[in-house]
Amino acid sequence: MKRVLIIGASGGIGQALATACTARGHDVAGLSRSLDGFDITDERVVNHHLEQLTRPFDMVIVATGALEIDGAAPEKTIKAVTGKAMMDQFAVNALGPALVLRHAADLLPRDKKSVFAVLSARVGSIGDNRIGGWVSYRSAKAAVNQIVHTTAIELGRTHSHAICVSLHPGTVATPFTEKYLGRHPSVPPEAAAENLLGVMDTLTPAQSGQFFDWAGEAVPW
Repeated sequence: MKRVLIIGASGGIGQALATACTARGHDVAGLSRSLDGFDITDERVVNHHLEQLTRPFDMVIVATGALEIDGAAPEKTIKAVTGKAMMDQFAVNALGPALVLRHAADLLPRDKKSVFAVLSARVGSIGDNRIGGWVSYRSAKAAVNQIVHTTAIELGRTHSHAICVSLHPGTVATPFTEKYLGRHPSVPPEAAAENLLGVMDTLTPAQSGQFFDWAGEAVPW
């Protein structure tokens, strides 16, 4: 039986991941803002909650994120960027995961395989950007990819069996994406969860620090 920690366990993908892991017979712990007051952007709150957990975990998944914050939709052009909207995106989508990743070395075992996965987005890929737009969200996701990659390098020095990666879940039919579902094929959260767990099952420590999509294909930085 594996021990799994899911950050953002009450969200669409997080809840589906928790259900799927429980069905596999894993021991699942979850944290979320709505159920536990876990504000991923508040350093003191993150530290308090994570330090109370019984460790280690075989798998830690950060399934938090936001596309629209306080009604600010993704920008269609750089001219639409505002300081508040961009900083809000960085707080939730980059700083938040970084505050959790600070605890990665304490949350994961040193003597066996473990996975620390952060849900990112393909639009955070600089190399895959062909149409522009969505400046703040893209930039925040590109930032979290760099944070994950850097953490993986550091983690590998002390946890040789650990795998730290960014994962793109695809377009998932949740309240997070409901305004944009007509533009791309989507899958229900349950399917996304199984896809993501399938990818994590196959990863090796040699792939730590990389960025993969729901099908296990590498996404360019």
